[in-house]
Amino acid sequence: MLINVSQLTLFCIAAIVLIITPGPDMLYVIARSVGQGKIAGIVSALGVGAGVLVHILAATIGLSALLMTSALAYNIVKYVGAAYLIYLGIRTILSSKEQNTLRTLQGISLKTTFTQGVLSSVLNPKLALFFIAFLPQFVDSTQGKIALQIAVLGLVFITMTTPWLISVALLSSSLGSWLQNNSRWRYFQQWFTGSVLVCLGVRLALPEQK
Repeated sequence: MLINVSQLTLFCIAAIVLIITPGPDMLYVIARSVGQGKIAGIVSALGVGAGVLVHILAATIGLSALLMTSALAYNIVKYVGAAYLIYLGIRTILSSKEQNTLRTLQGISLKTTFTQGVLSSVLNPKLALFFIAFLPQFVDSTQGKIALQIAVLGLVFITMTTPWLISVALLSSSLGSWLQNNSRWRYFQQWFTGSVLVCLGVRLALPEQK
């Protein structure tokens, strides 16, 4: 089997936690939905999904070329990636409350909404770094076909992400403002997400069980 069940299960659990965590892309979808309606929100979600797909394709091509060169390259990516996840987790836990970034946006065409959704993801260097750190952690170098493994994981991720963002678009008219303005929710989200990232990074830095 290309990706074993336990690894795929762990990947899906980690992906779900990260996907449902409010971030810039989700806030963008919420803003479009609140400002322009559900259709614009759905279009923006599809745009964000297309941008994420670009990152996944880039990660598949670049990482597969790197990881196939040597075991040393694989270990470097693995441990640097794990360290980056731990760093993100600690920074998330310690970060101060972000200012309200939800804005009402009106008078923008659906084409522009989609394009800006794509750019929201494509031009986010943190997202690129995230995929470089995240996807290789679930690749089994002993199975070969590294590019295919990364591509499959990426497609699973985007298949989970896009429906979630569309759901956010459909619900954000009534829930968007509450999620953005509720201080307790933001505090819990920061603590929970940060803890998950730290635990995931620590686990992935441990020696693999043979």
